[in-house]
Amino acid sequence: MKRRDFLKATAAAGAATRFPSVRAQSRRSLGRVIVVGGGYGGATAAKYLRRWSGGAIEVLLVERSAEFVSCPVSNLVLGGTKSLANITRSYVAFADHGVQVIHDVVTAVDGKSGKLTLQHGGDLSWDRLIVSPGIQLMHDRIEGYDAKAQETVLHAWKAGPETLALRKQLEAMHDGGVFVIAIPLAPYRCPPAPYERACQVASYFKRAKPHSKVLILDANEDLTSEASLFKAAWSELYRGMIEHRPNSEVREVDARAMLAKTDFDSVKGDVLNVLPPMRAGEIARAAGLITANARWCGVDWLSMESIAQKNIHVLGDSVLPAPAMPKSGHMANQHGKLAAAAIVELMNGREPDPQPVLTSTCYSFVSDKEAIHVASVHRYNAAEKTFEPVHGAGGVSPARSEAEGTYGWAWAQAIWNDMLG
Repeated sequence: MKRRDFLKATAAAGAATRFPSVRAQSRRSLGRVIVVGGGYGGATAAKYLRRWSGGAIEVLLVERSAEFVSCPVSNLVLGGTKSLANITRSYVAFADHGVQVIHDVVTAVDGKSGKLTLQHGGDLSWDRLIVSPGIQLMHDRIEGYDAKAQETVLHAWKAGPETLALRKQLEAMHDGGVFVIAIPLAPYRCPPAPYERACQVASYFKRAKPHSKVLILDANEDLTSEASLFKAAWSELYRGMIEHRPNSEVREVDARAMLAKTDFDSVKGDVLNVLPPMRAGEIARAAGLITANARWCGVDWLSMESIAQKNIHVLGDSVLPAPAMPKSGHMANQHGKLAAAAIVELMNGREPDPQPVLTSTCYSFVSDKEAIHVASVHRYNAAEKTFEPVHGAGGVSPARSEAEGTYGWAWAQAIWNDMLG
């Protein structure tokens, strides 16, 4: 598929990866699946389990938040071109699909008995469990980043109240101040997002605080995604406003003095936005699903089933990624569909599709209207039992453009509808 056709398809269809058609189901009940986490992976899995099973699988979705707030495109709230309401959606349509939504918190998972415990709703039993808990931020890996420091040194890496709080810090900053964003070593959630954030903050500064600066302290050797495109935007749109320092991992923060400390330097900022290292979400750790580096969950890539616990499937950012597979919202959506298709087959006594293909597209807004993207295609390698990138498929934007910005916002609307509509 040509790059422009791939771009148009994903923007219009919202991650409509082609999975094997699910055969007609009998009217008998196949059992219950509980999905924990109503984000890009979990919401998708819940919806498509009901659709592809013909209603034969009972599906319960446990999600602590009353509404879905998108992390992708949330940097536009920091830039001031979108509001939190623009990126918030309801779970109300799940009733039409026959998915029961429970707004509660899972406090324990017992894989042996097939039960989980809710903070307010007691115990629930399941035949299969899907967990899509996102990421847990490892503040303890950075000295001084304790609960008190977290009140002023924000991460805003989970869209919601902290997004608004960080925006208010930017608005309160004097013209001529310095915004410092610290990026951890990869892998972390959404590789291009910190660089997009730098662009959005600089875009706001250009309009409202033209003497202010953005300083990026990057633990990585270079930008982890779309390096040439971001650097071109910084040079052409924000000359002299954005400074990128590679190999600058933040080891300590001093919230009182507003300092971010690396092995080589101590940097003062007026607003500090420190992203600590990340691992699989807390429920994945509590359920004994973490298998790699005490951080990520290994899975059987044909079904997303945990390699540590039978009948439990893991989706999204918590998964140990396959080679070149991004931790993105689009990829979590793909995980959700792959798991839903596989579970329908398994609960009918059949084997999952042996040759799945996944796609991902990440849009990054480099100004209030212009965007860039990176797209990839991943095919299952049976010999290696993992996904590998399909060389020559996908790719990056030839340049930033307003058309890409239009496609990016259309992608968001389409994938939210695919998940939640």
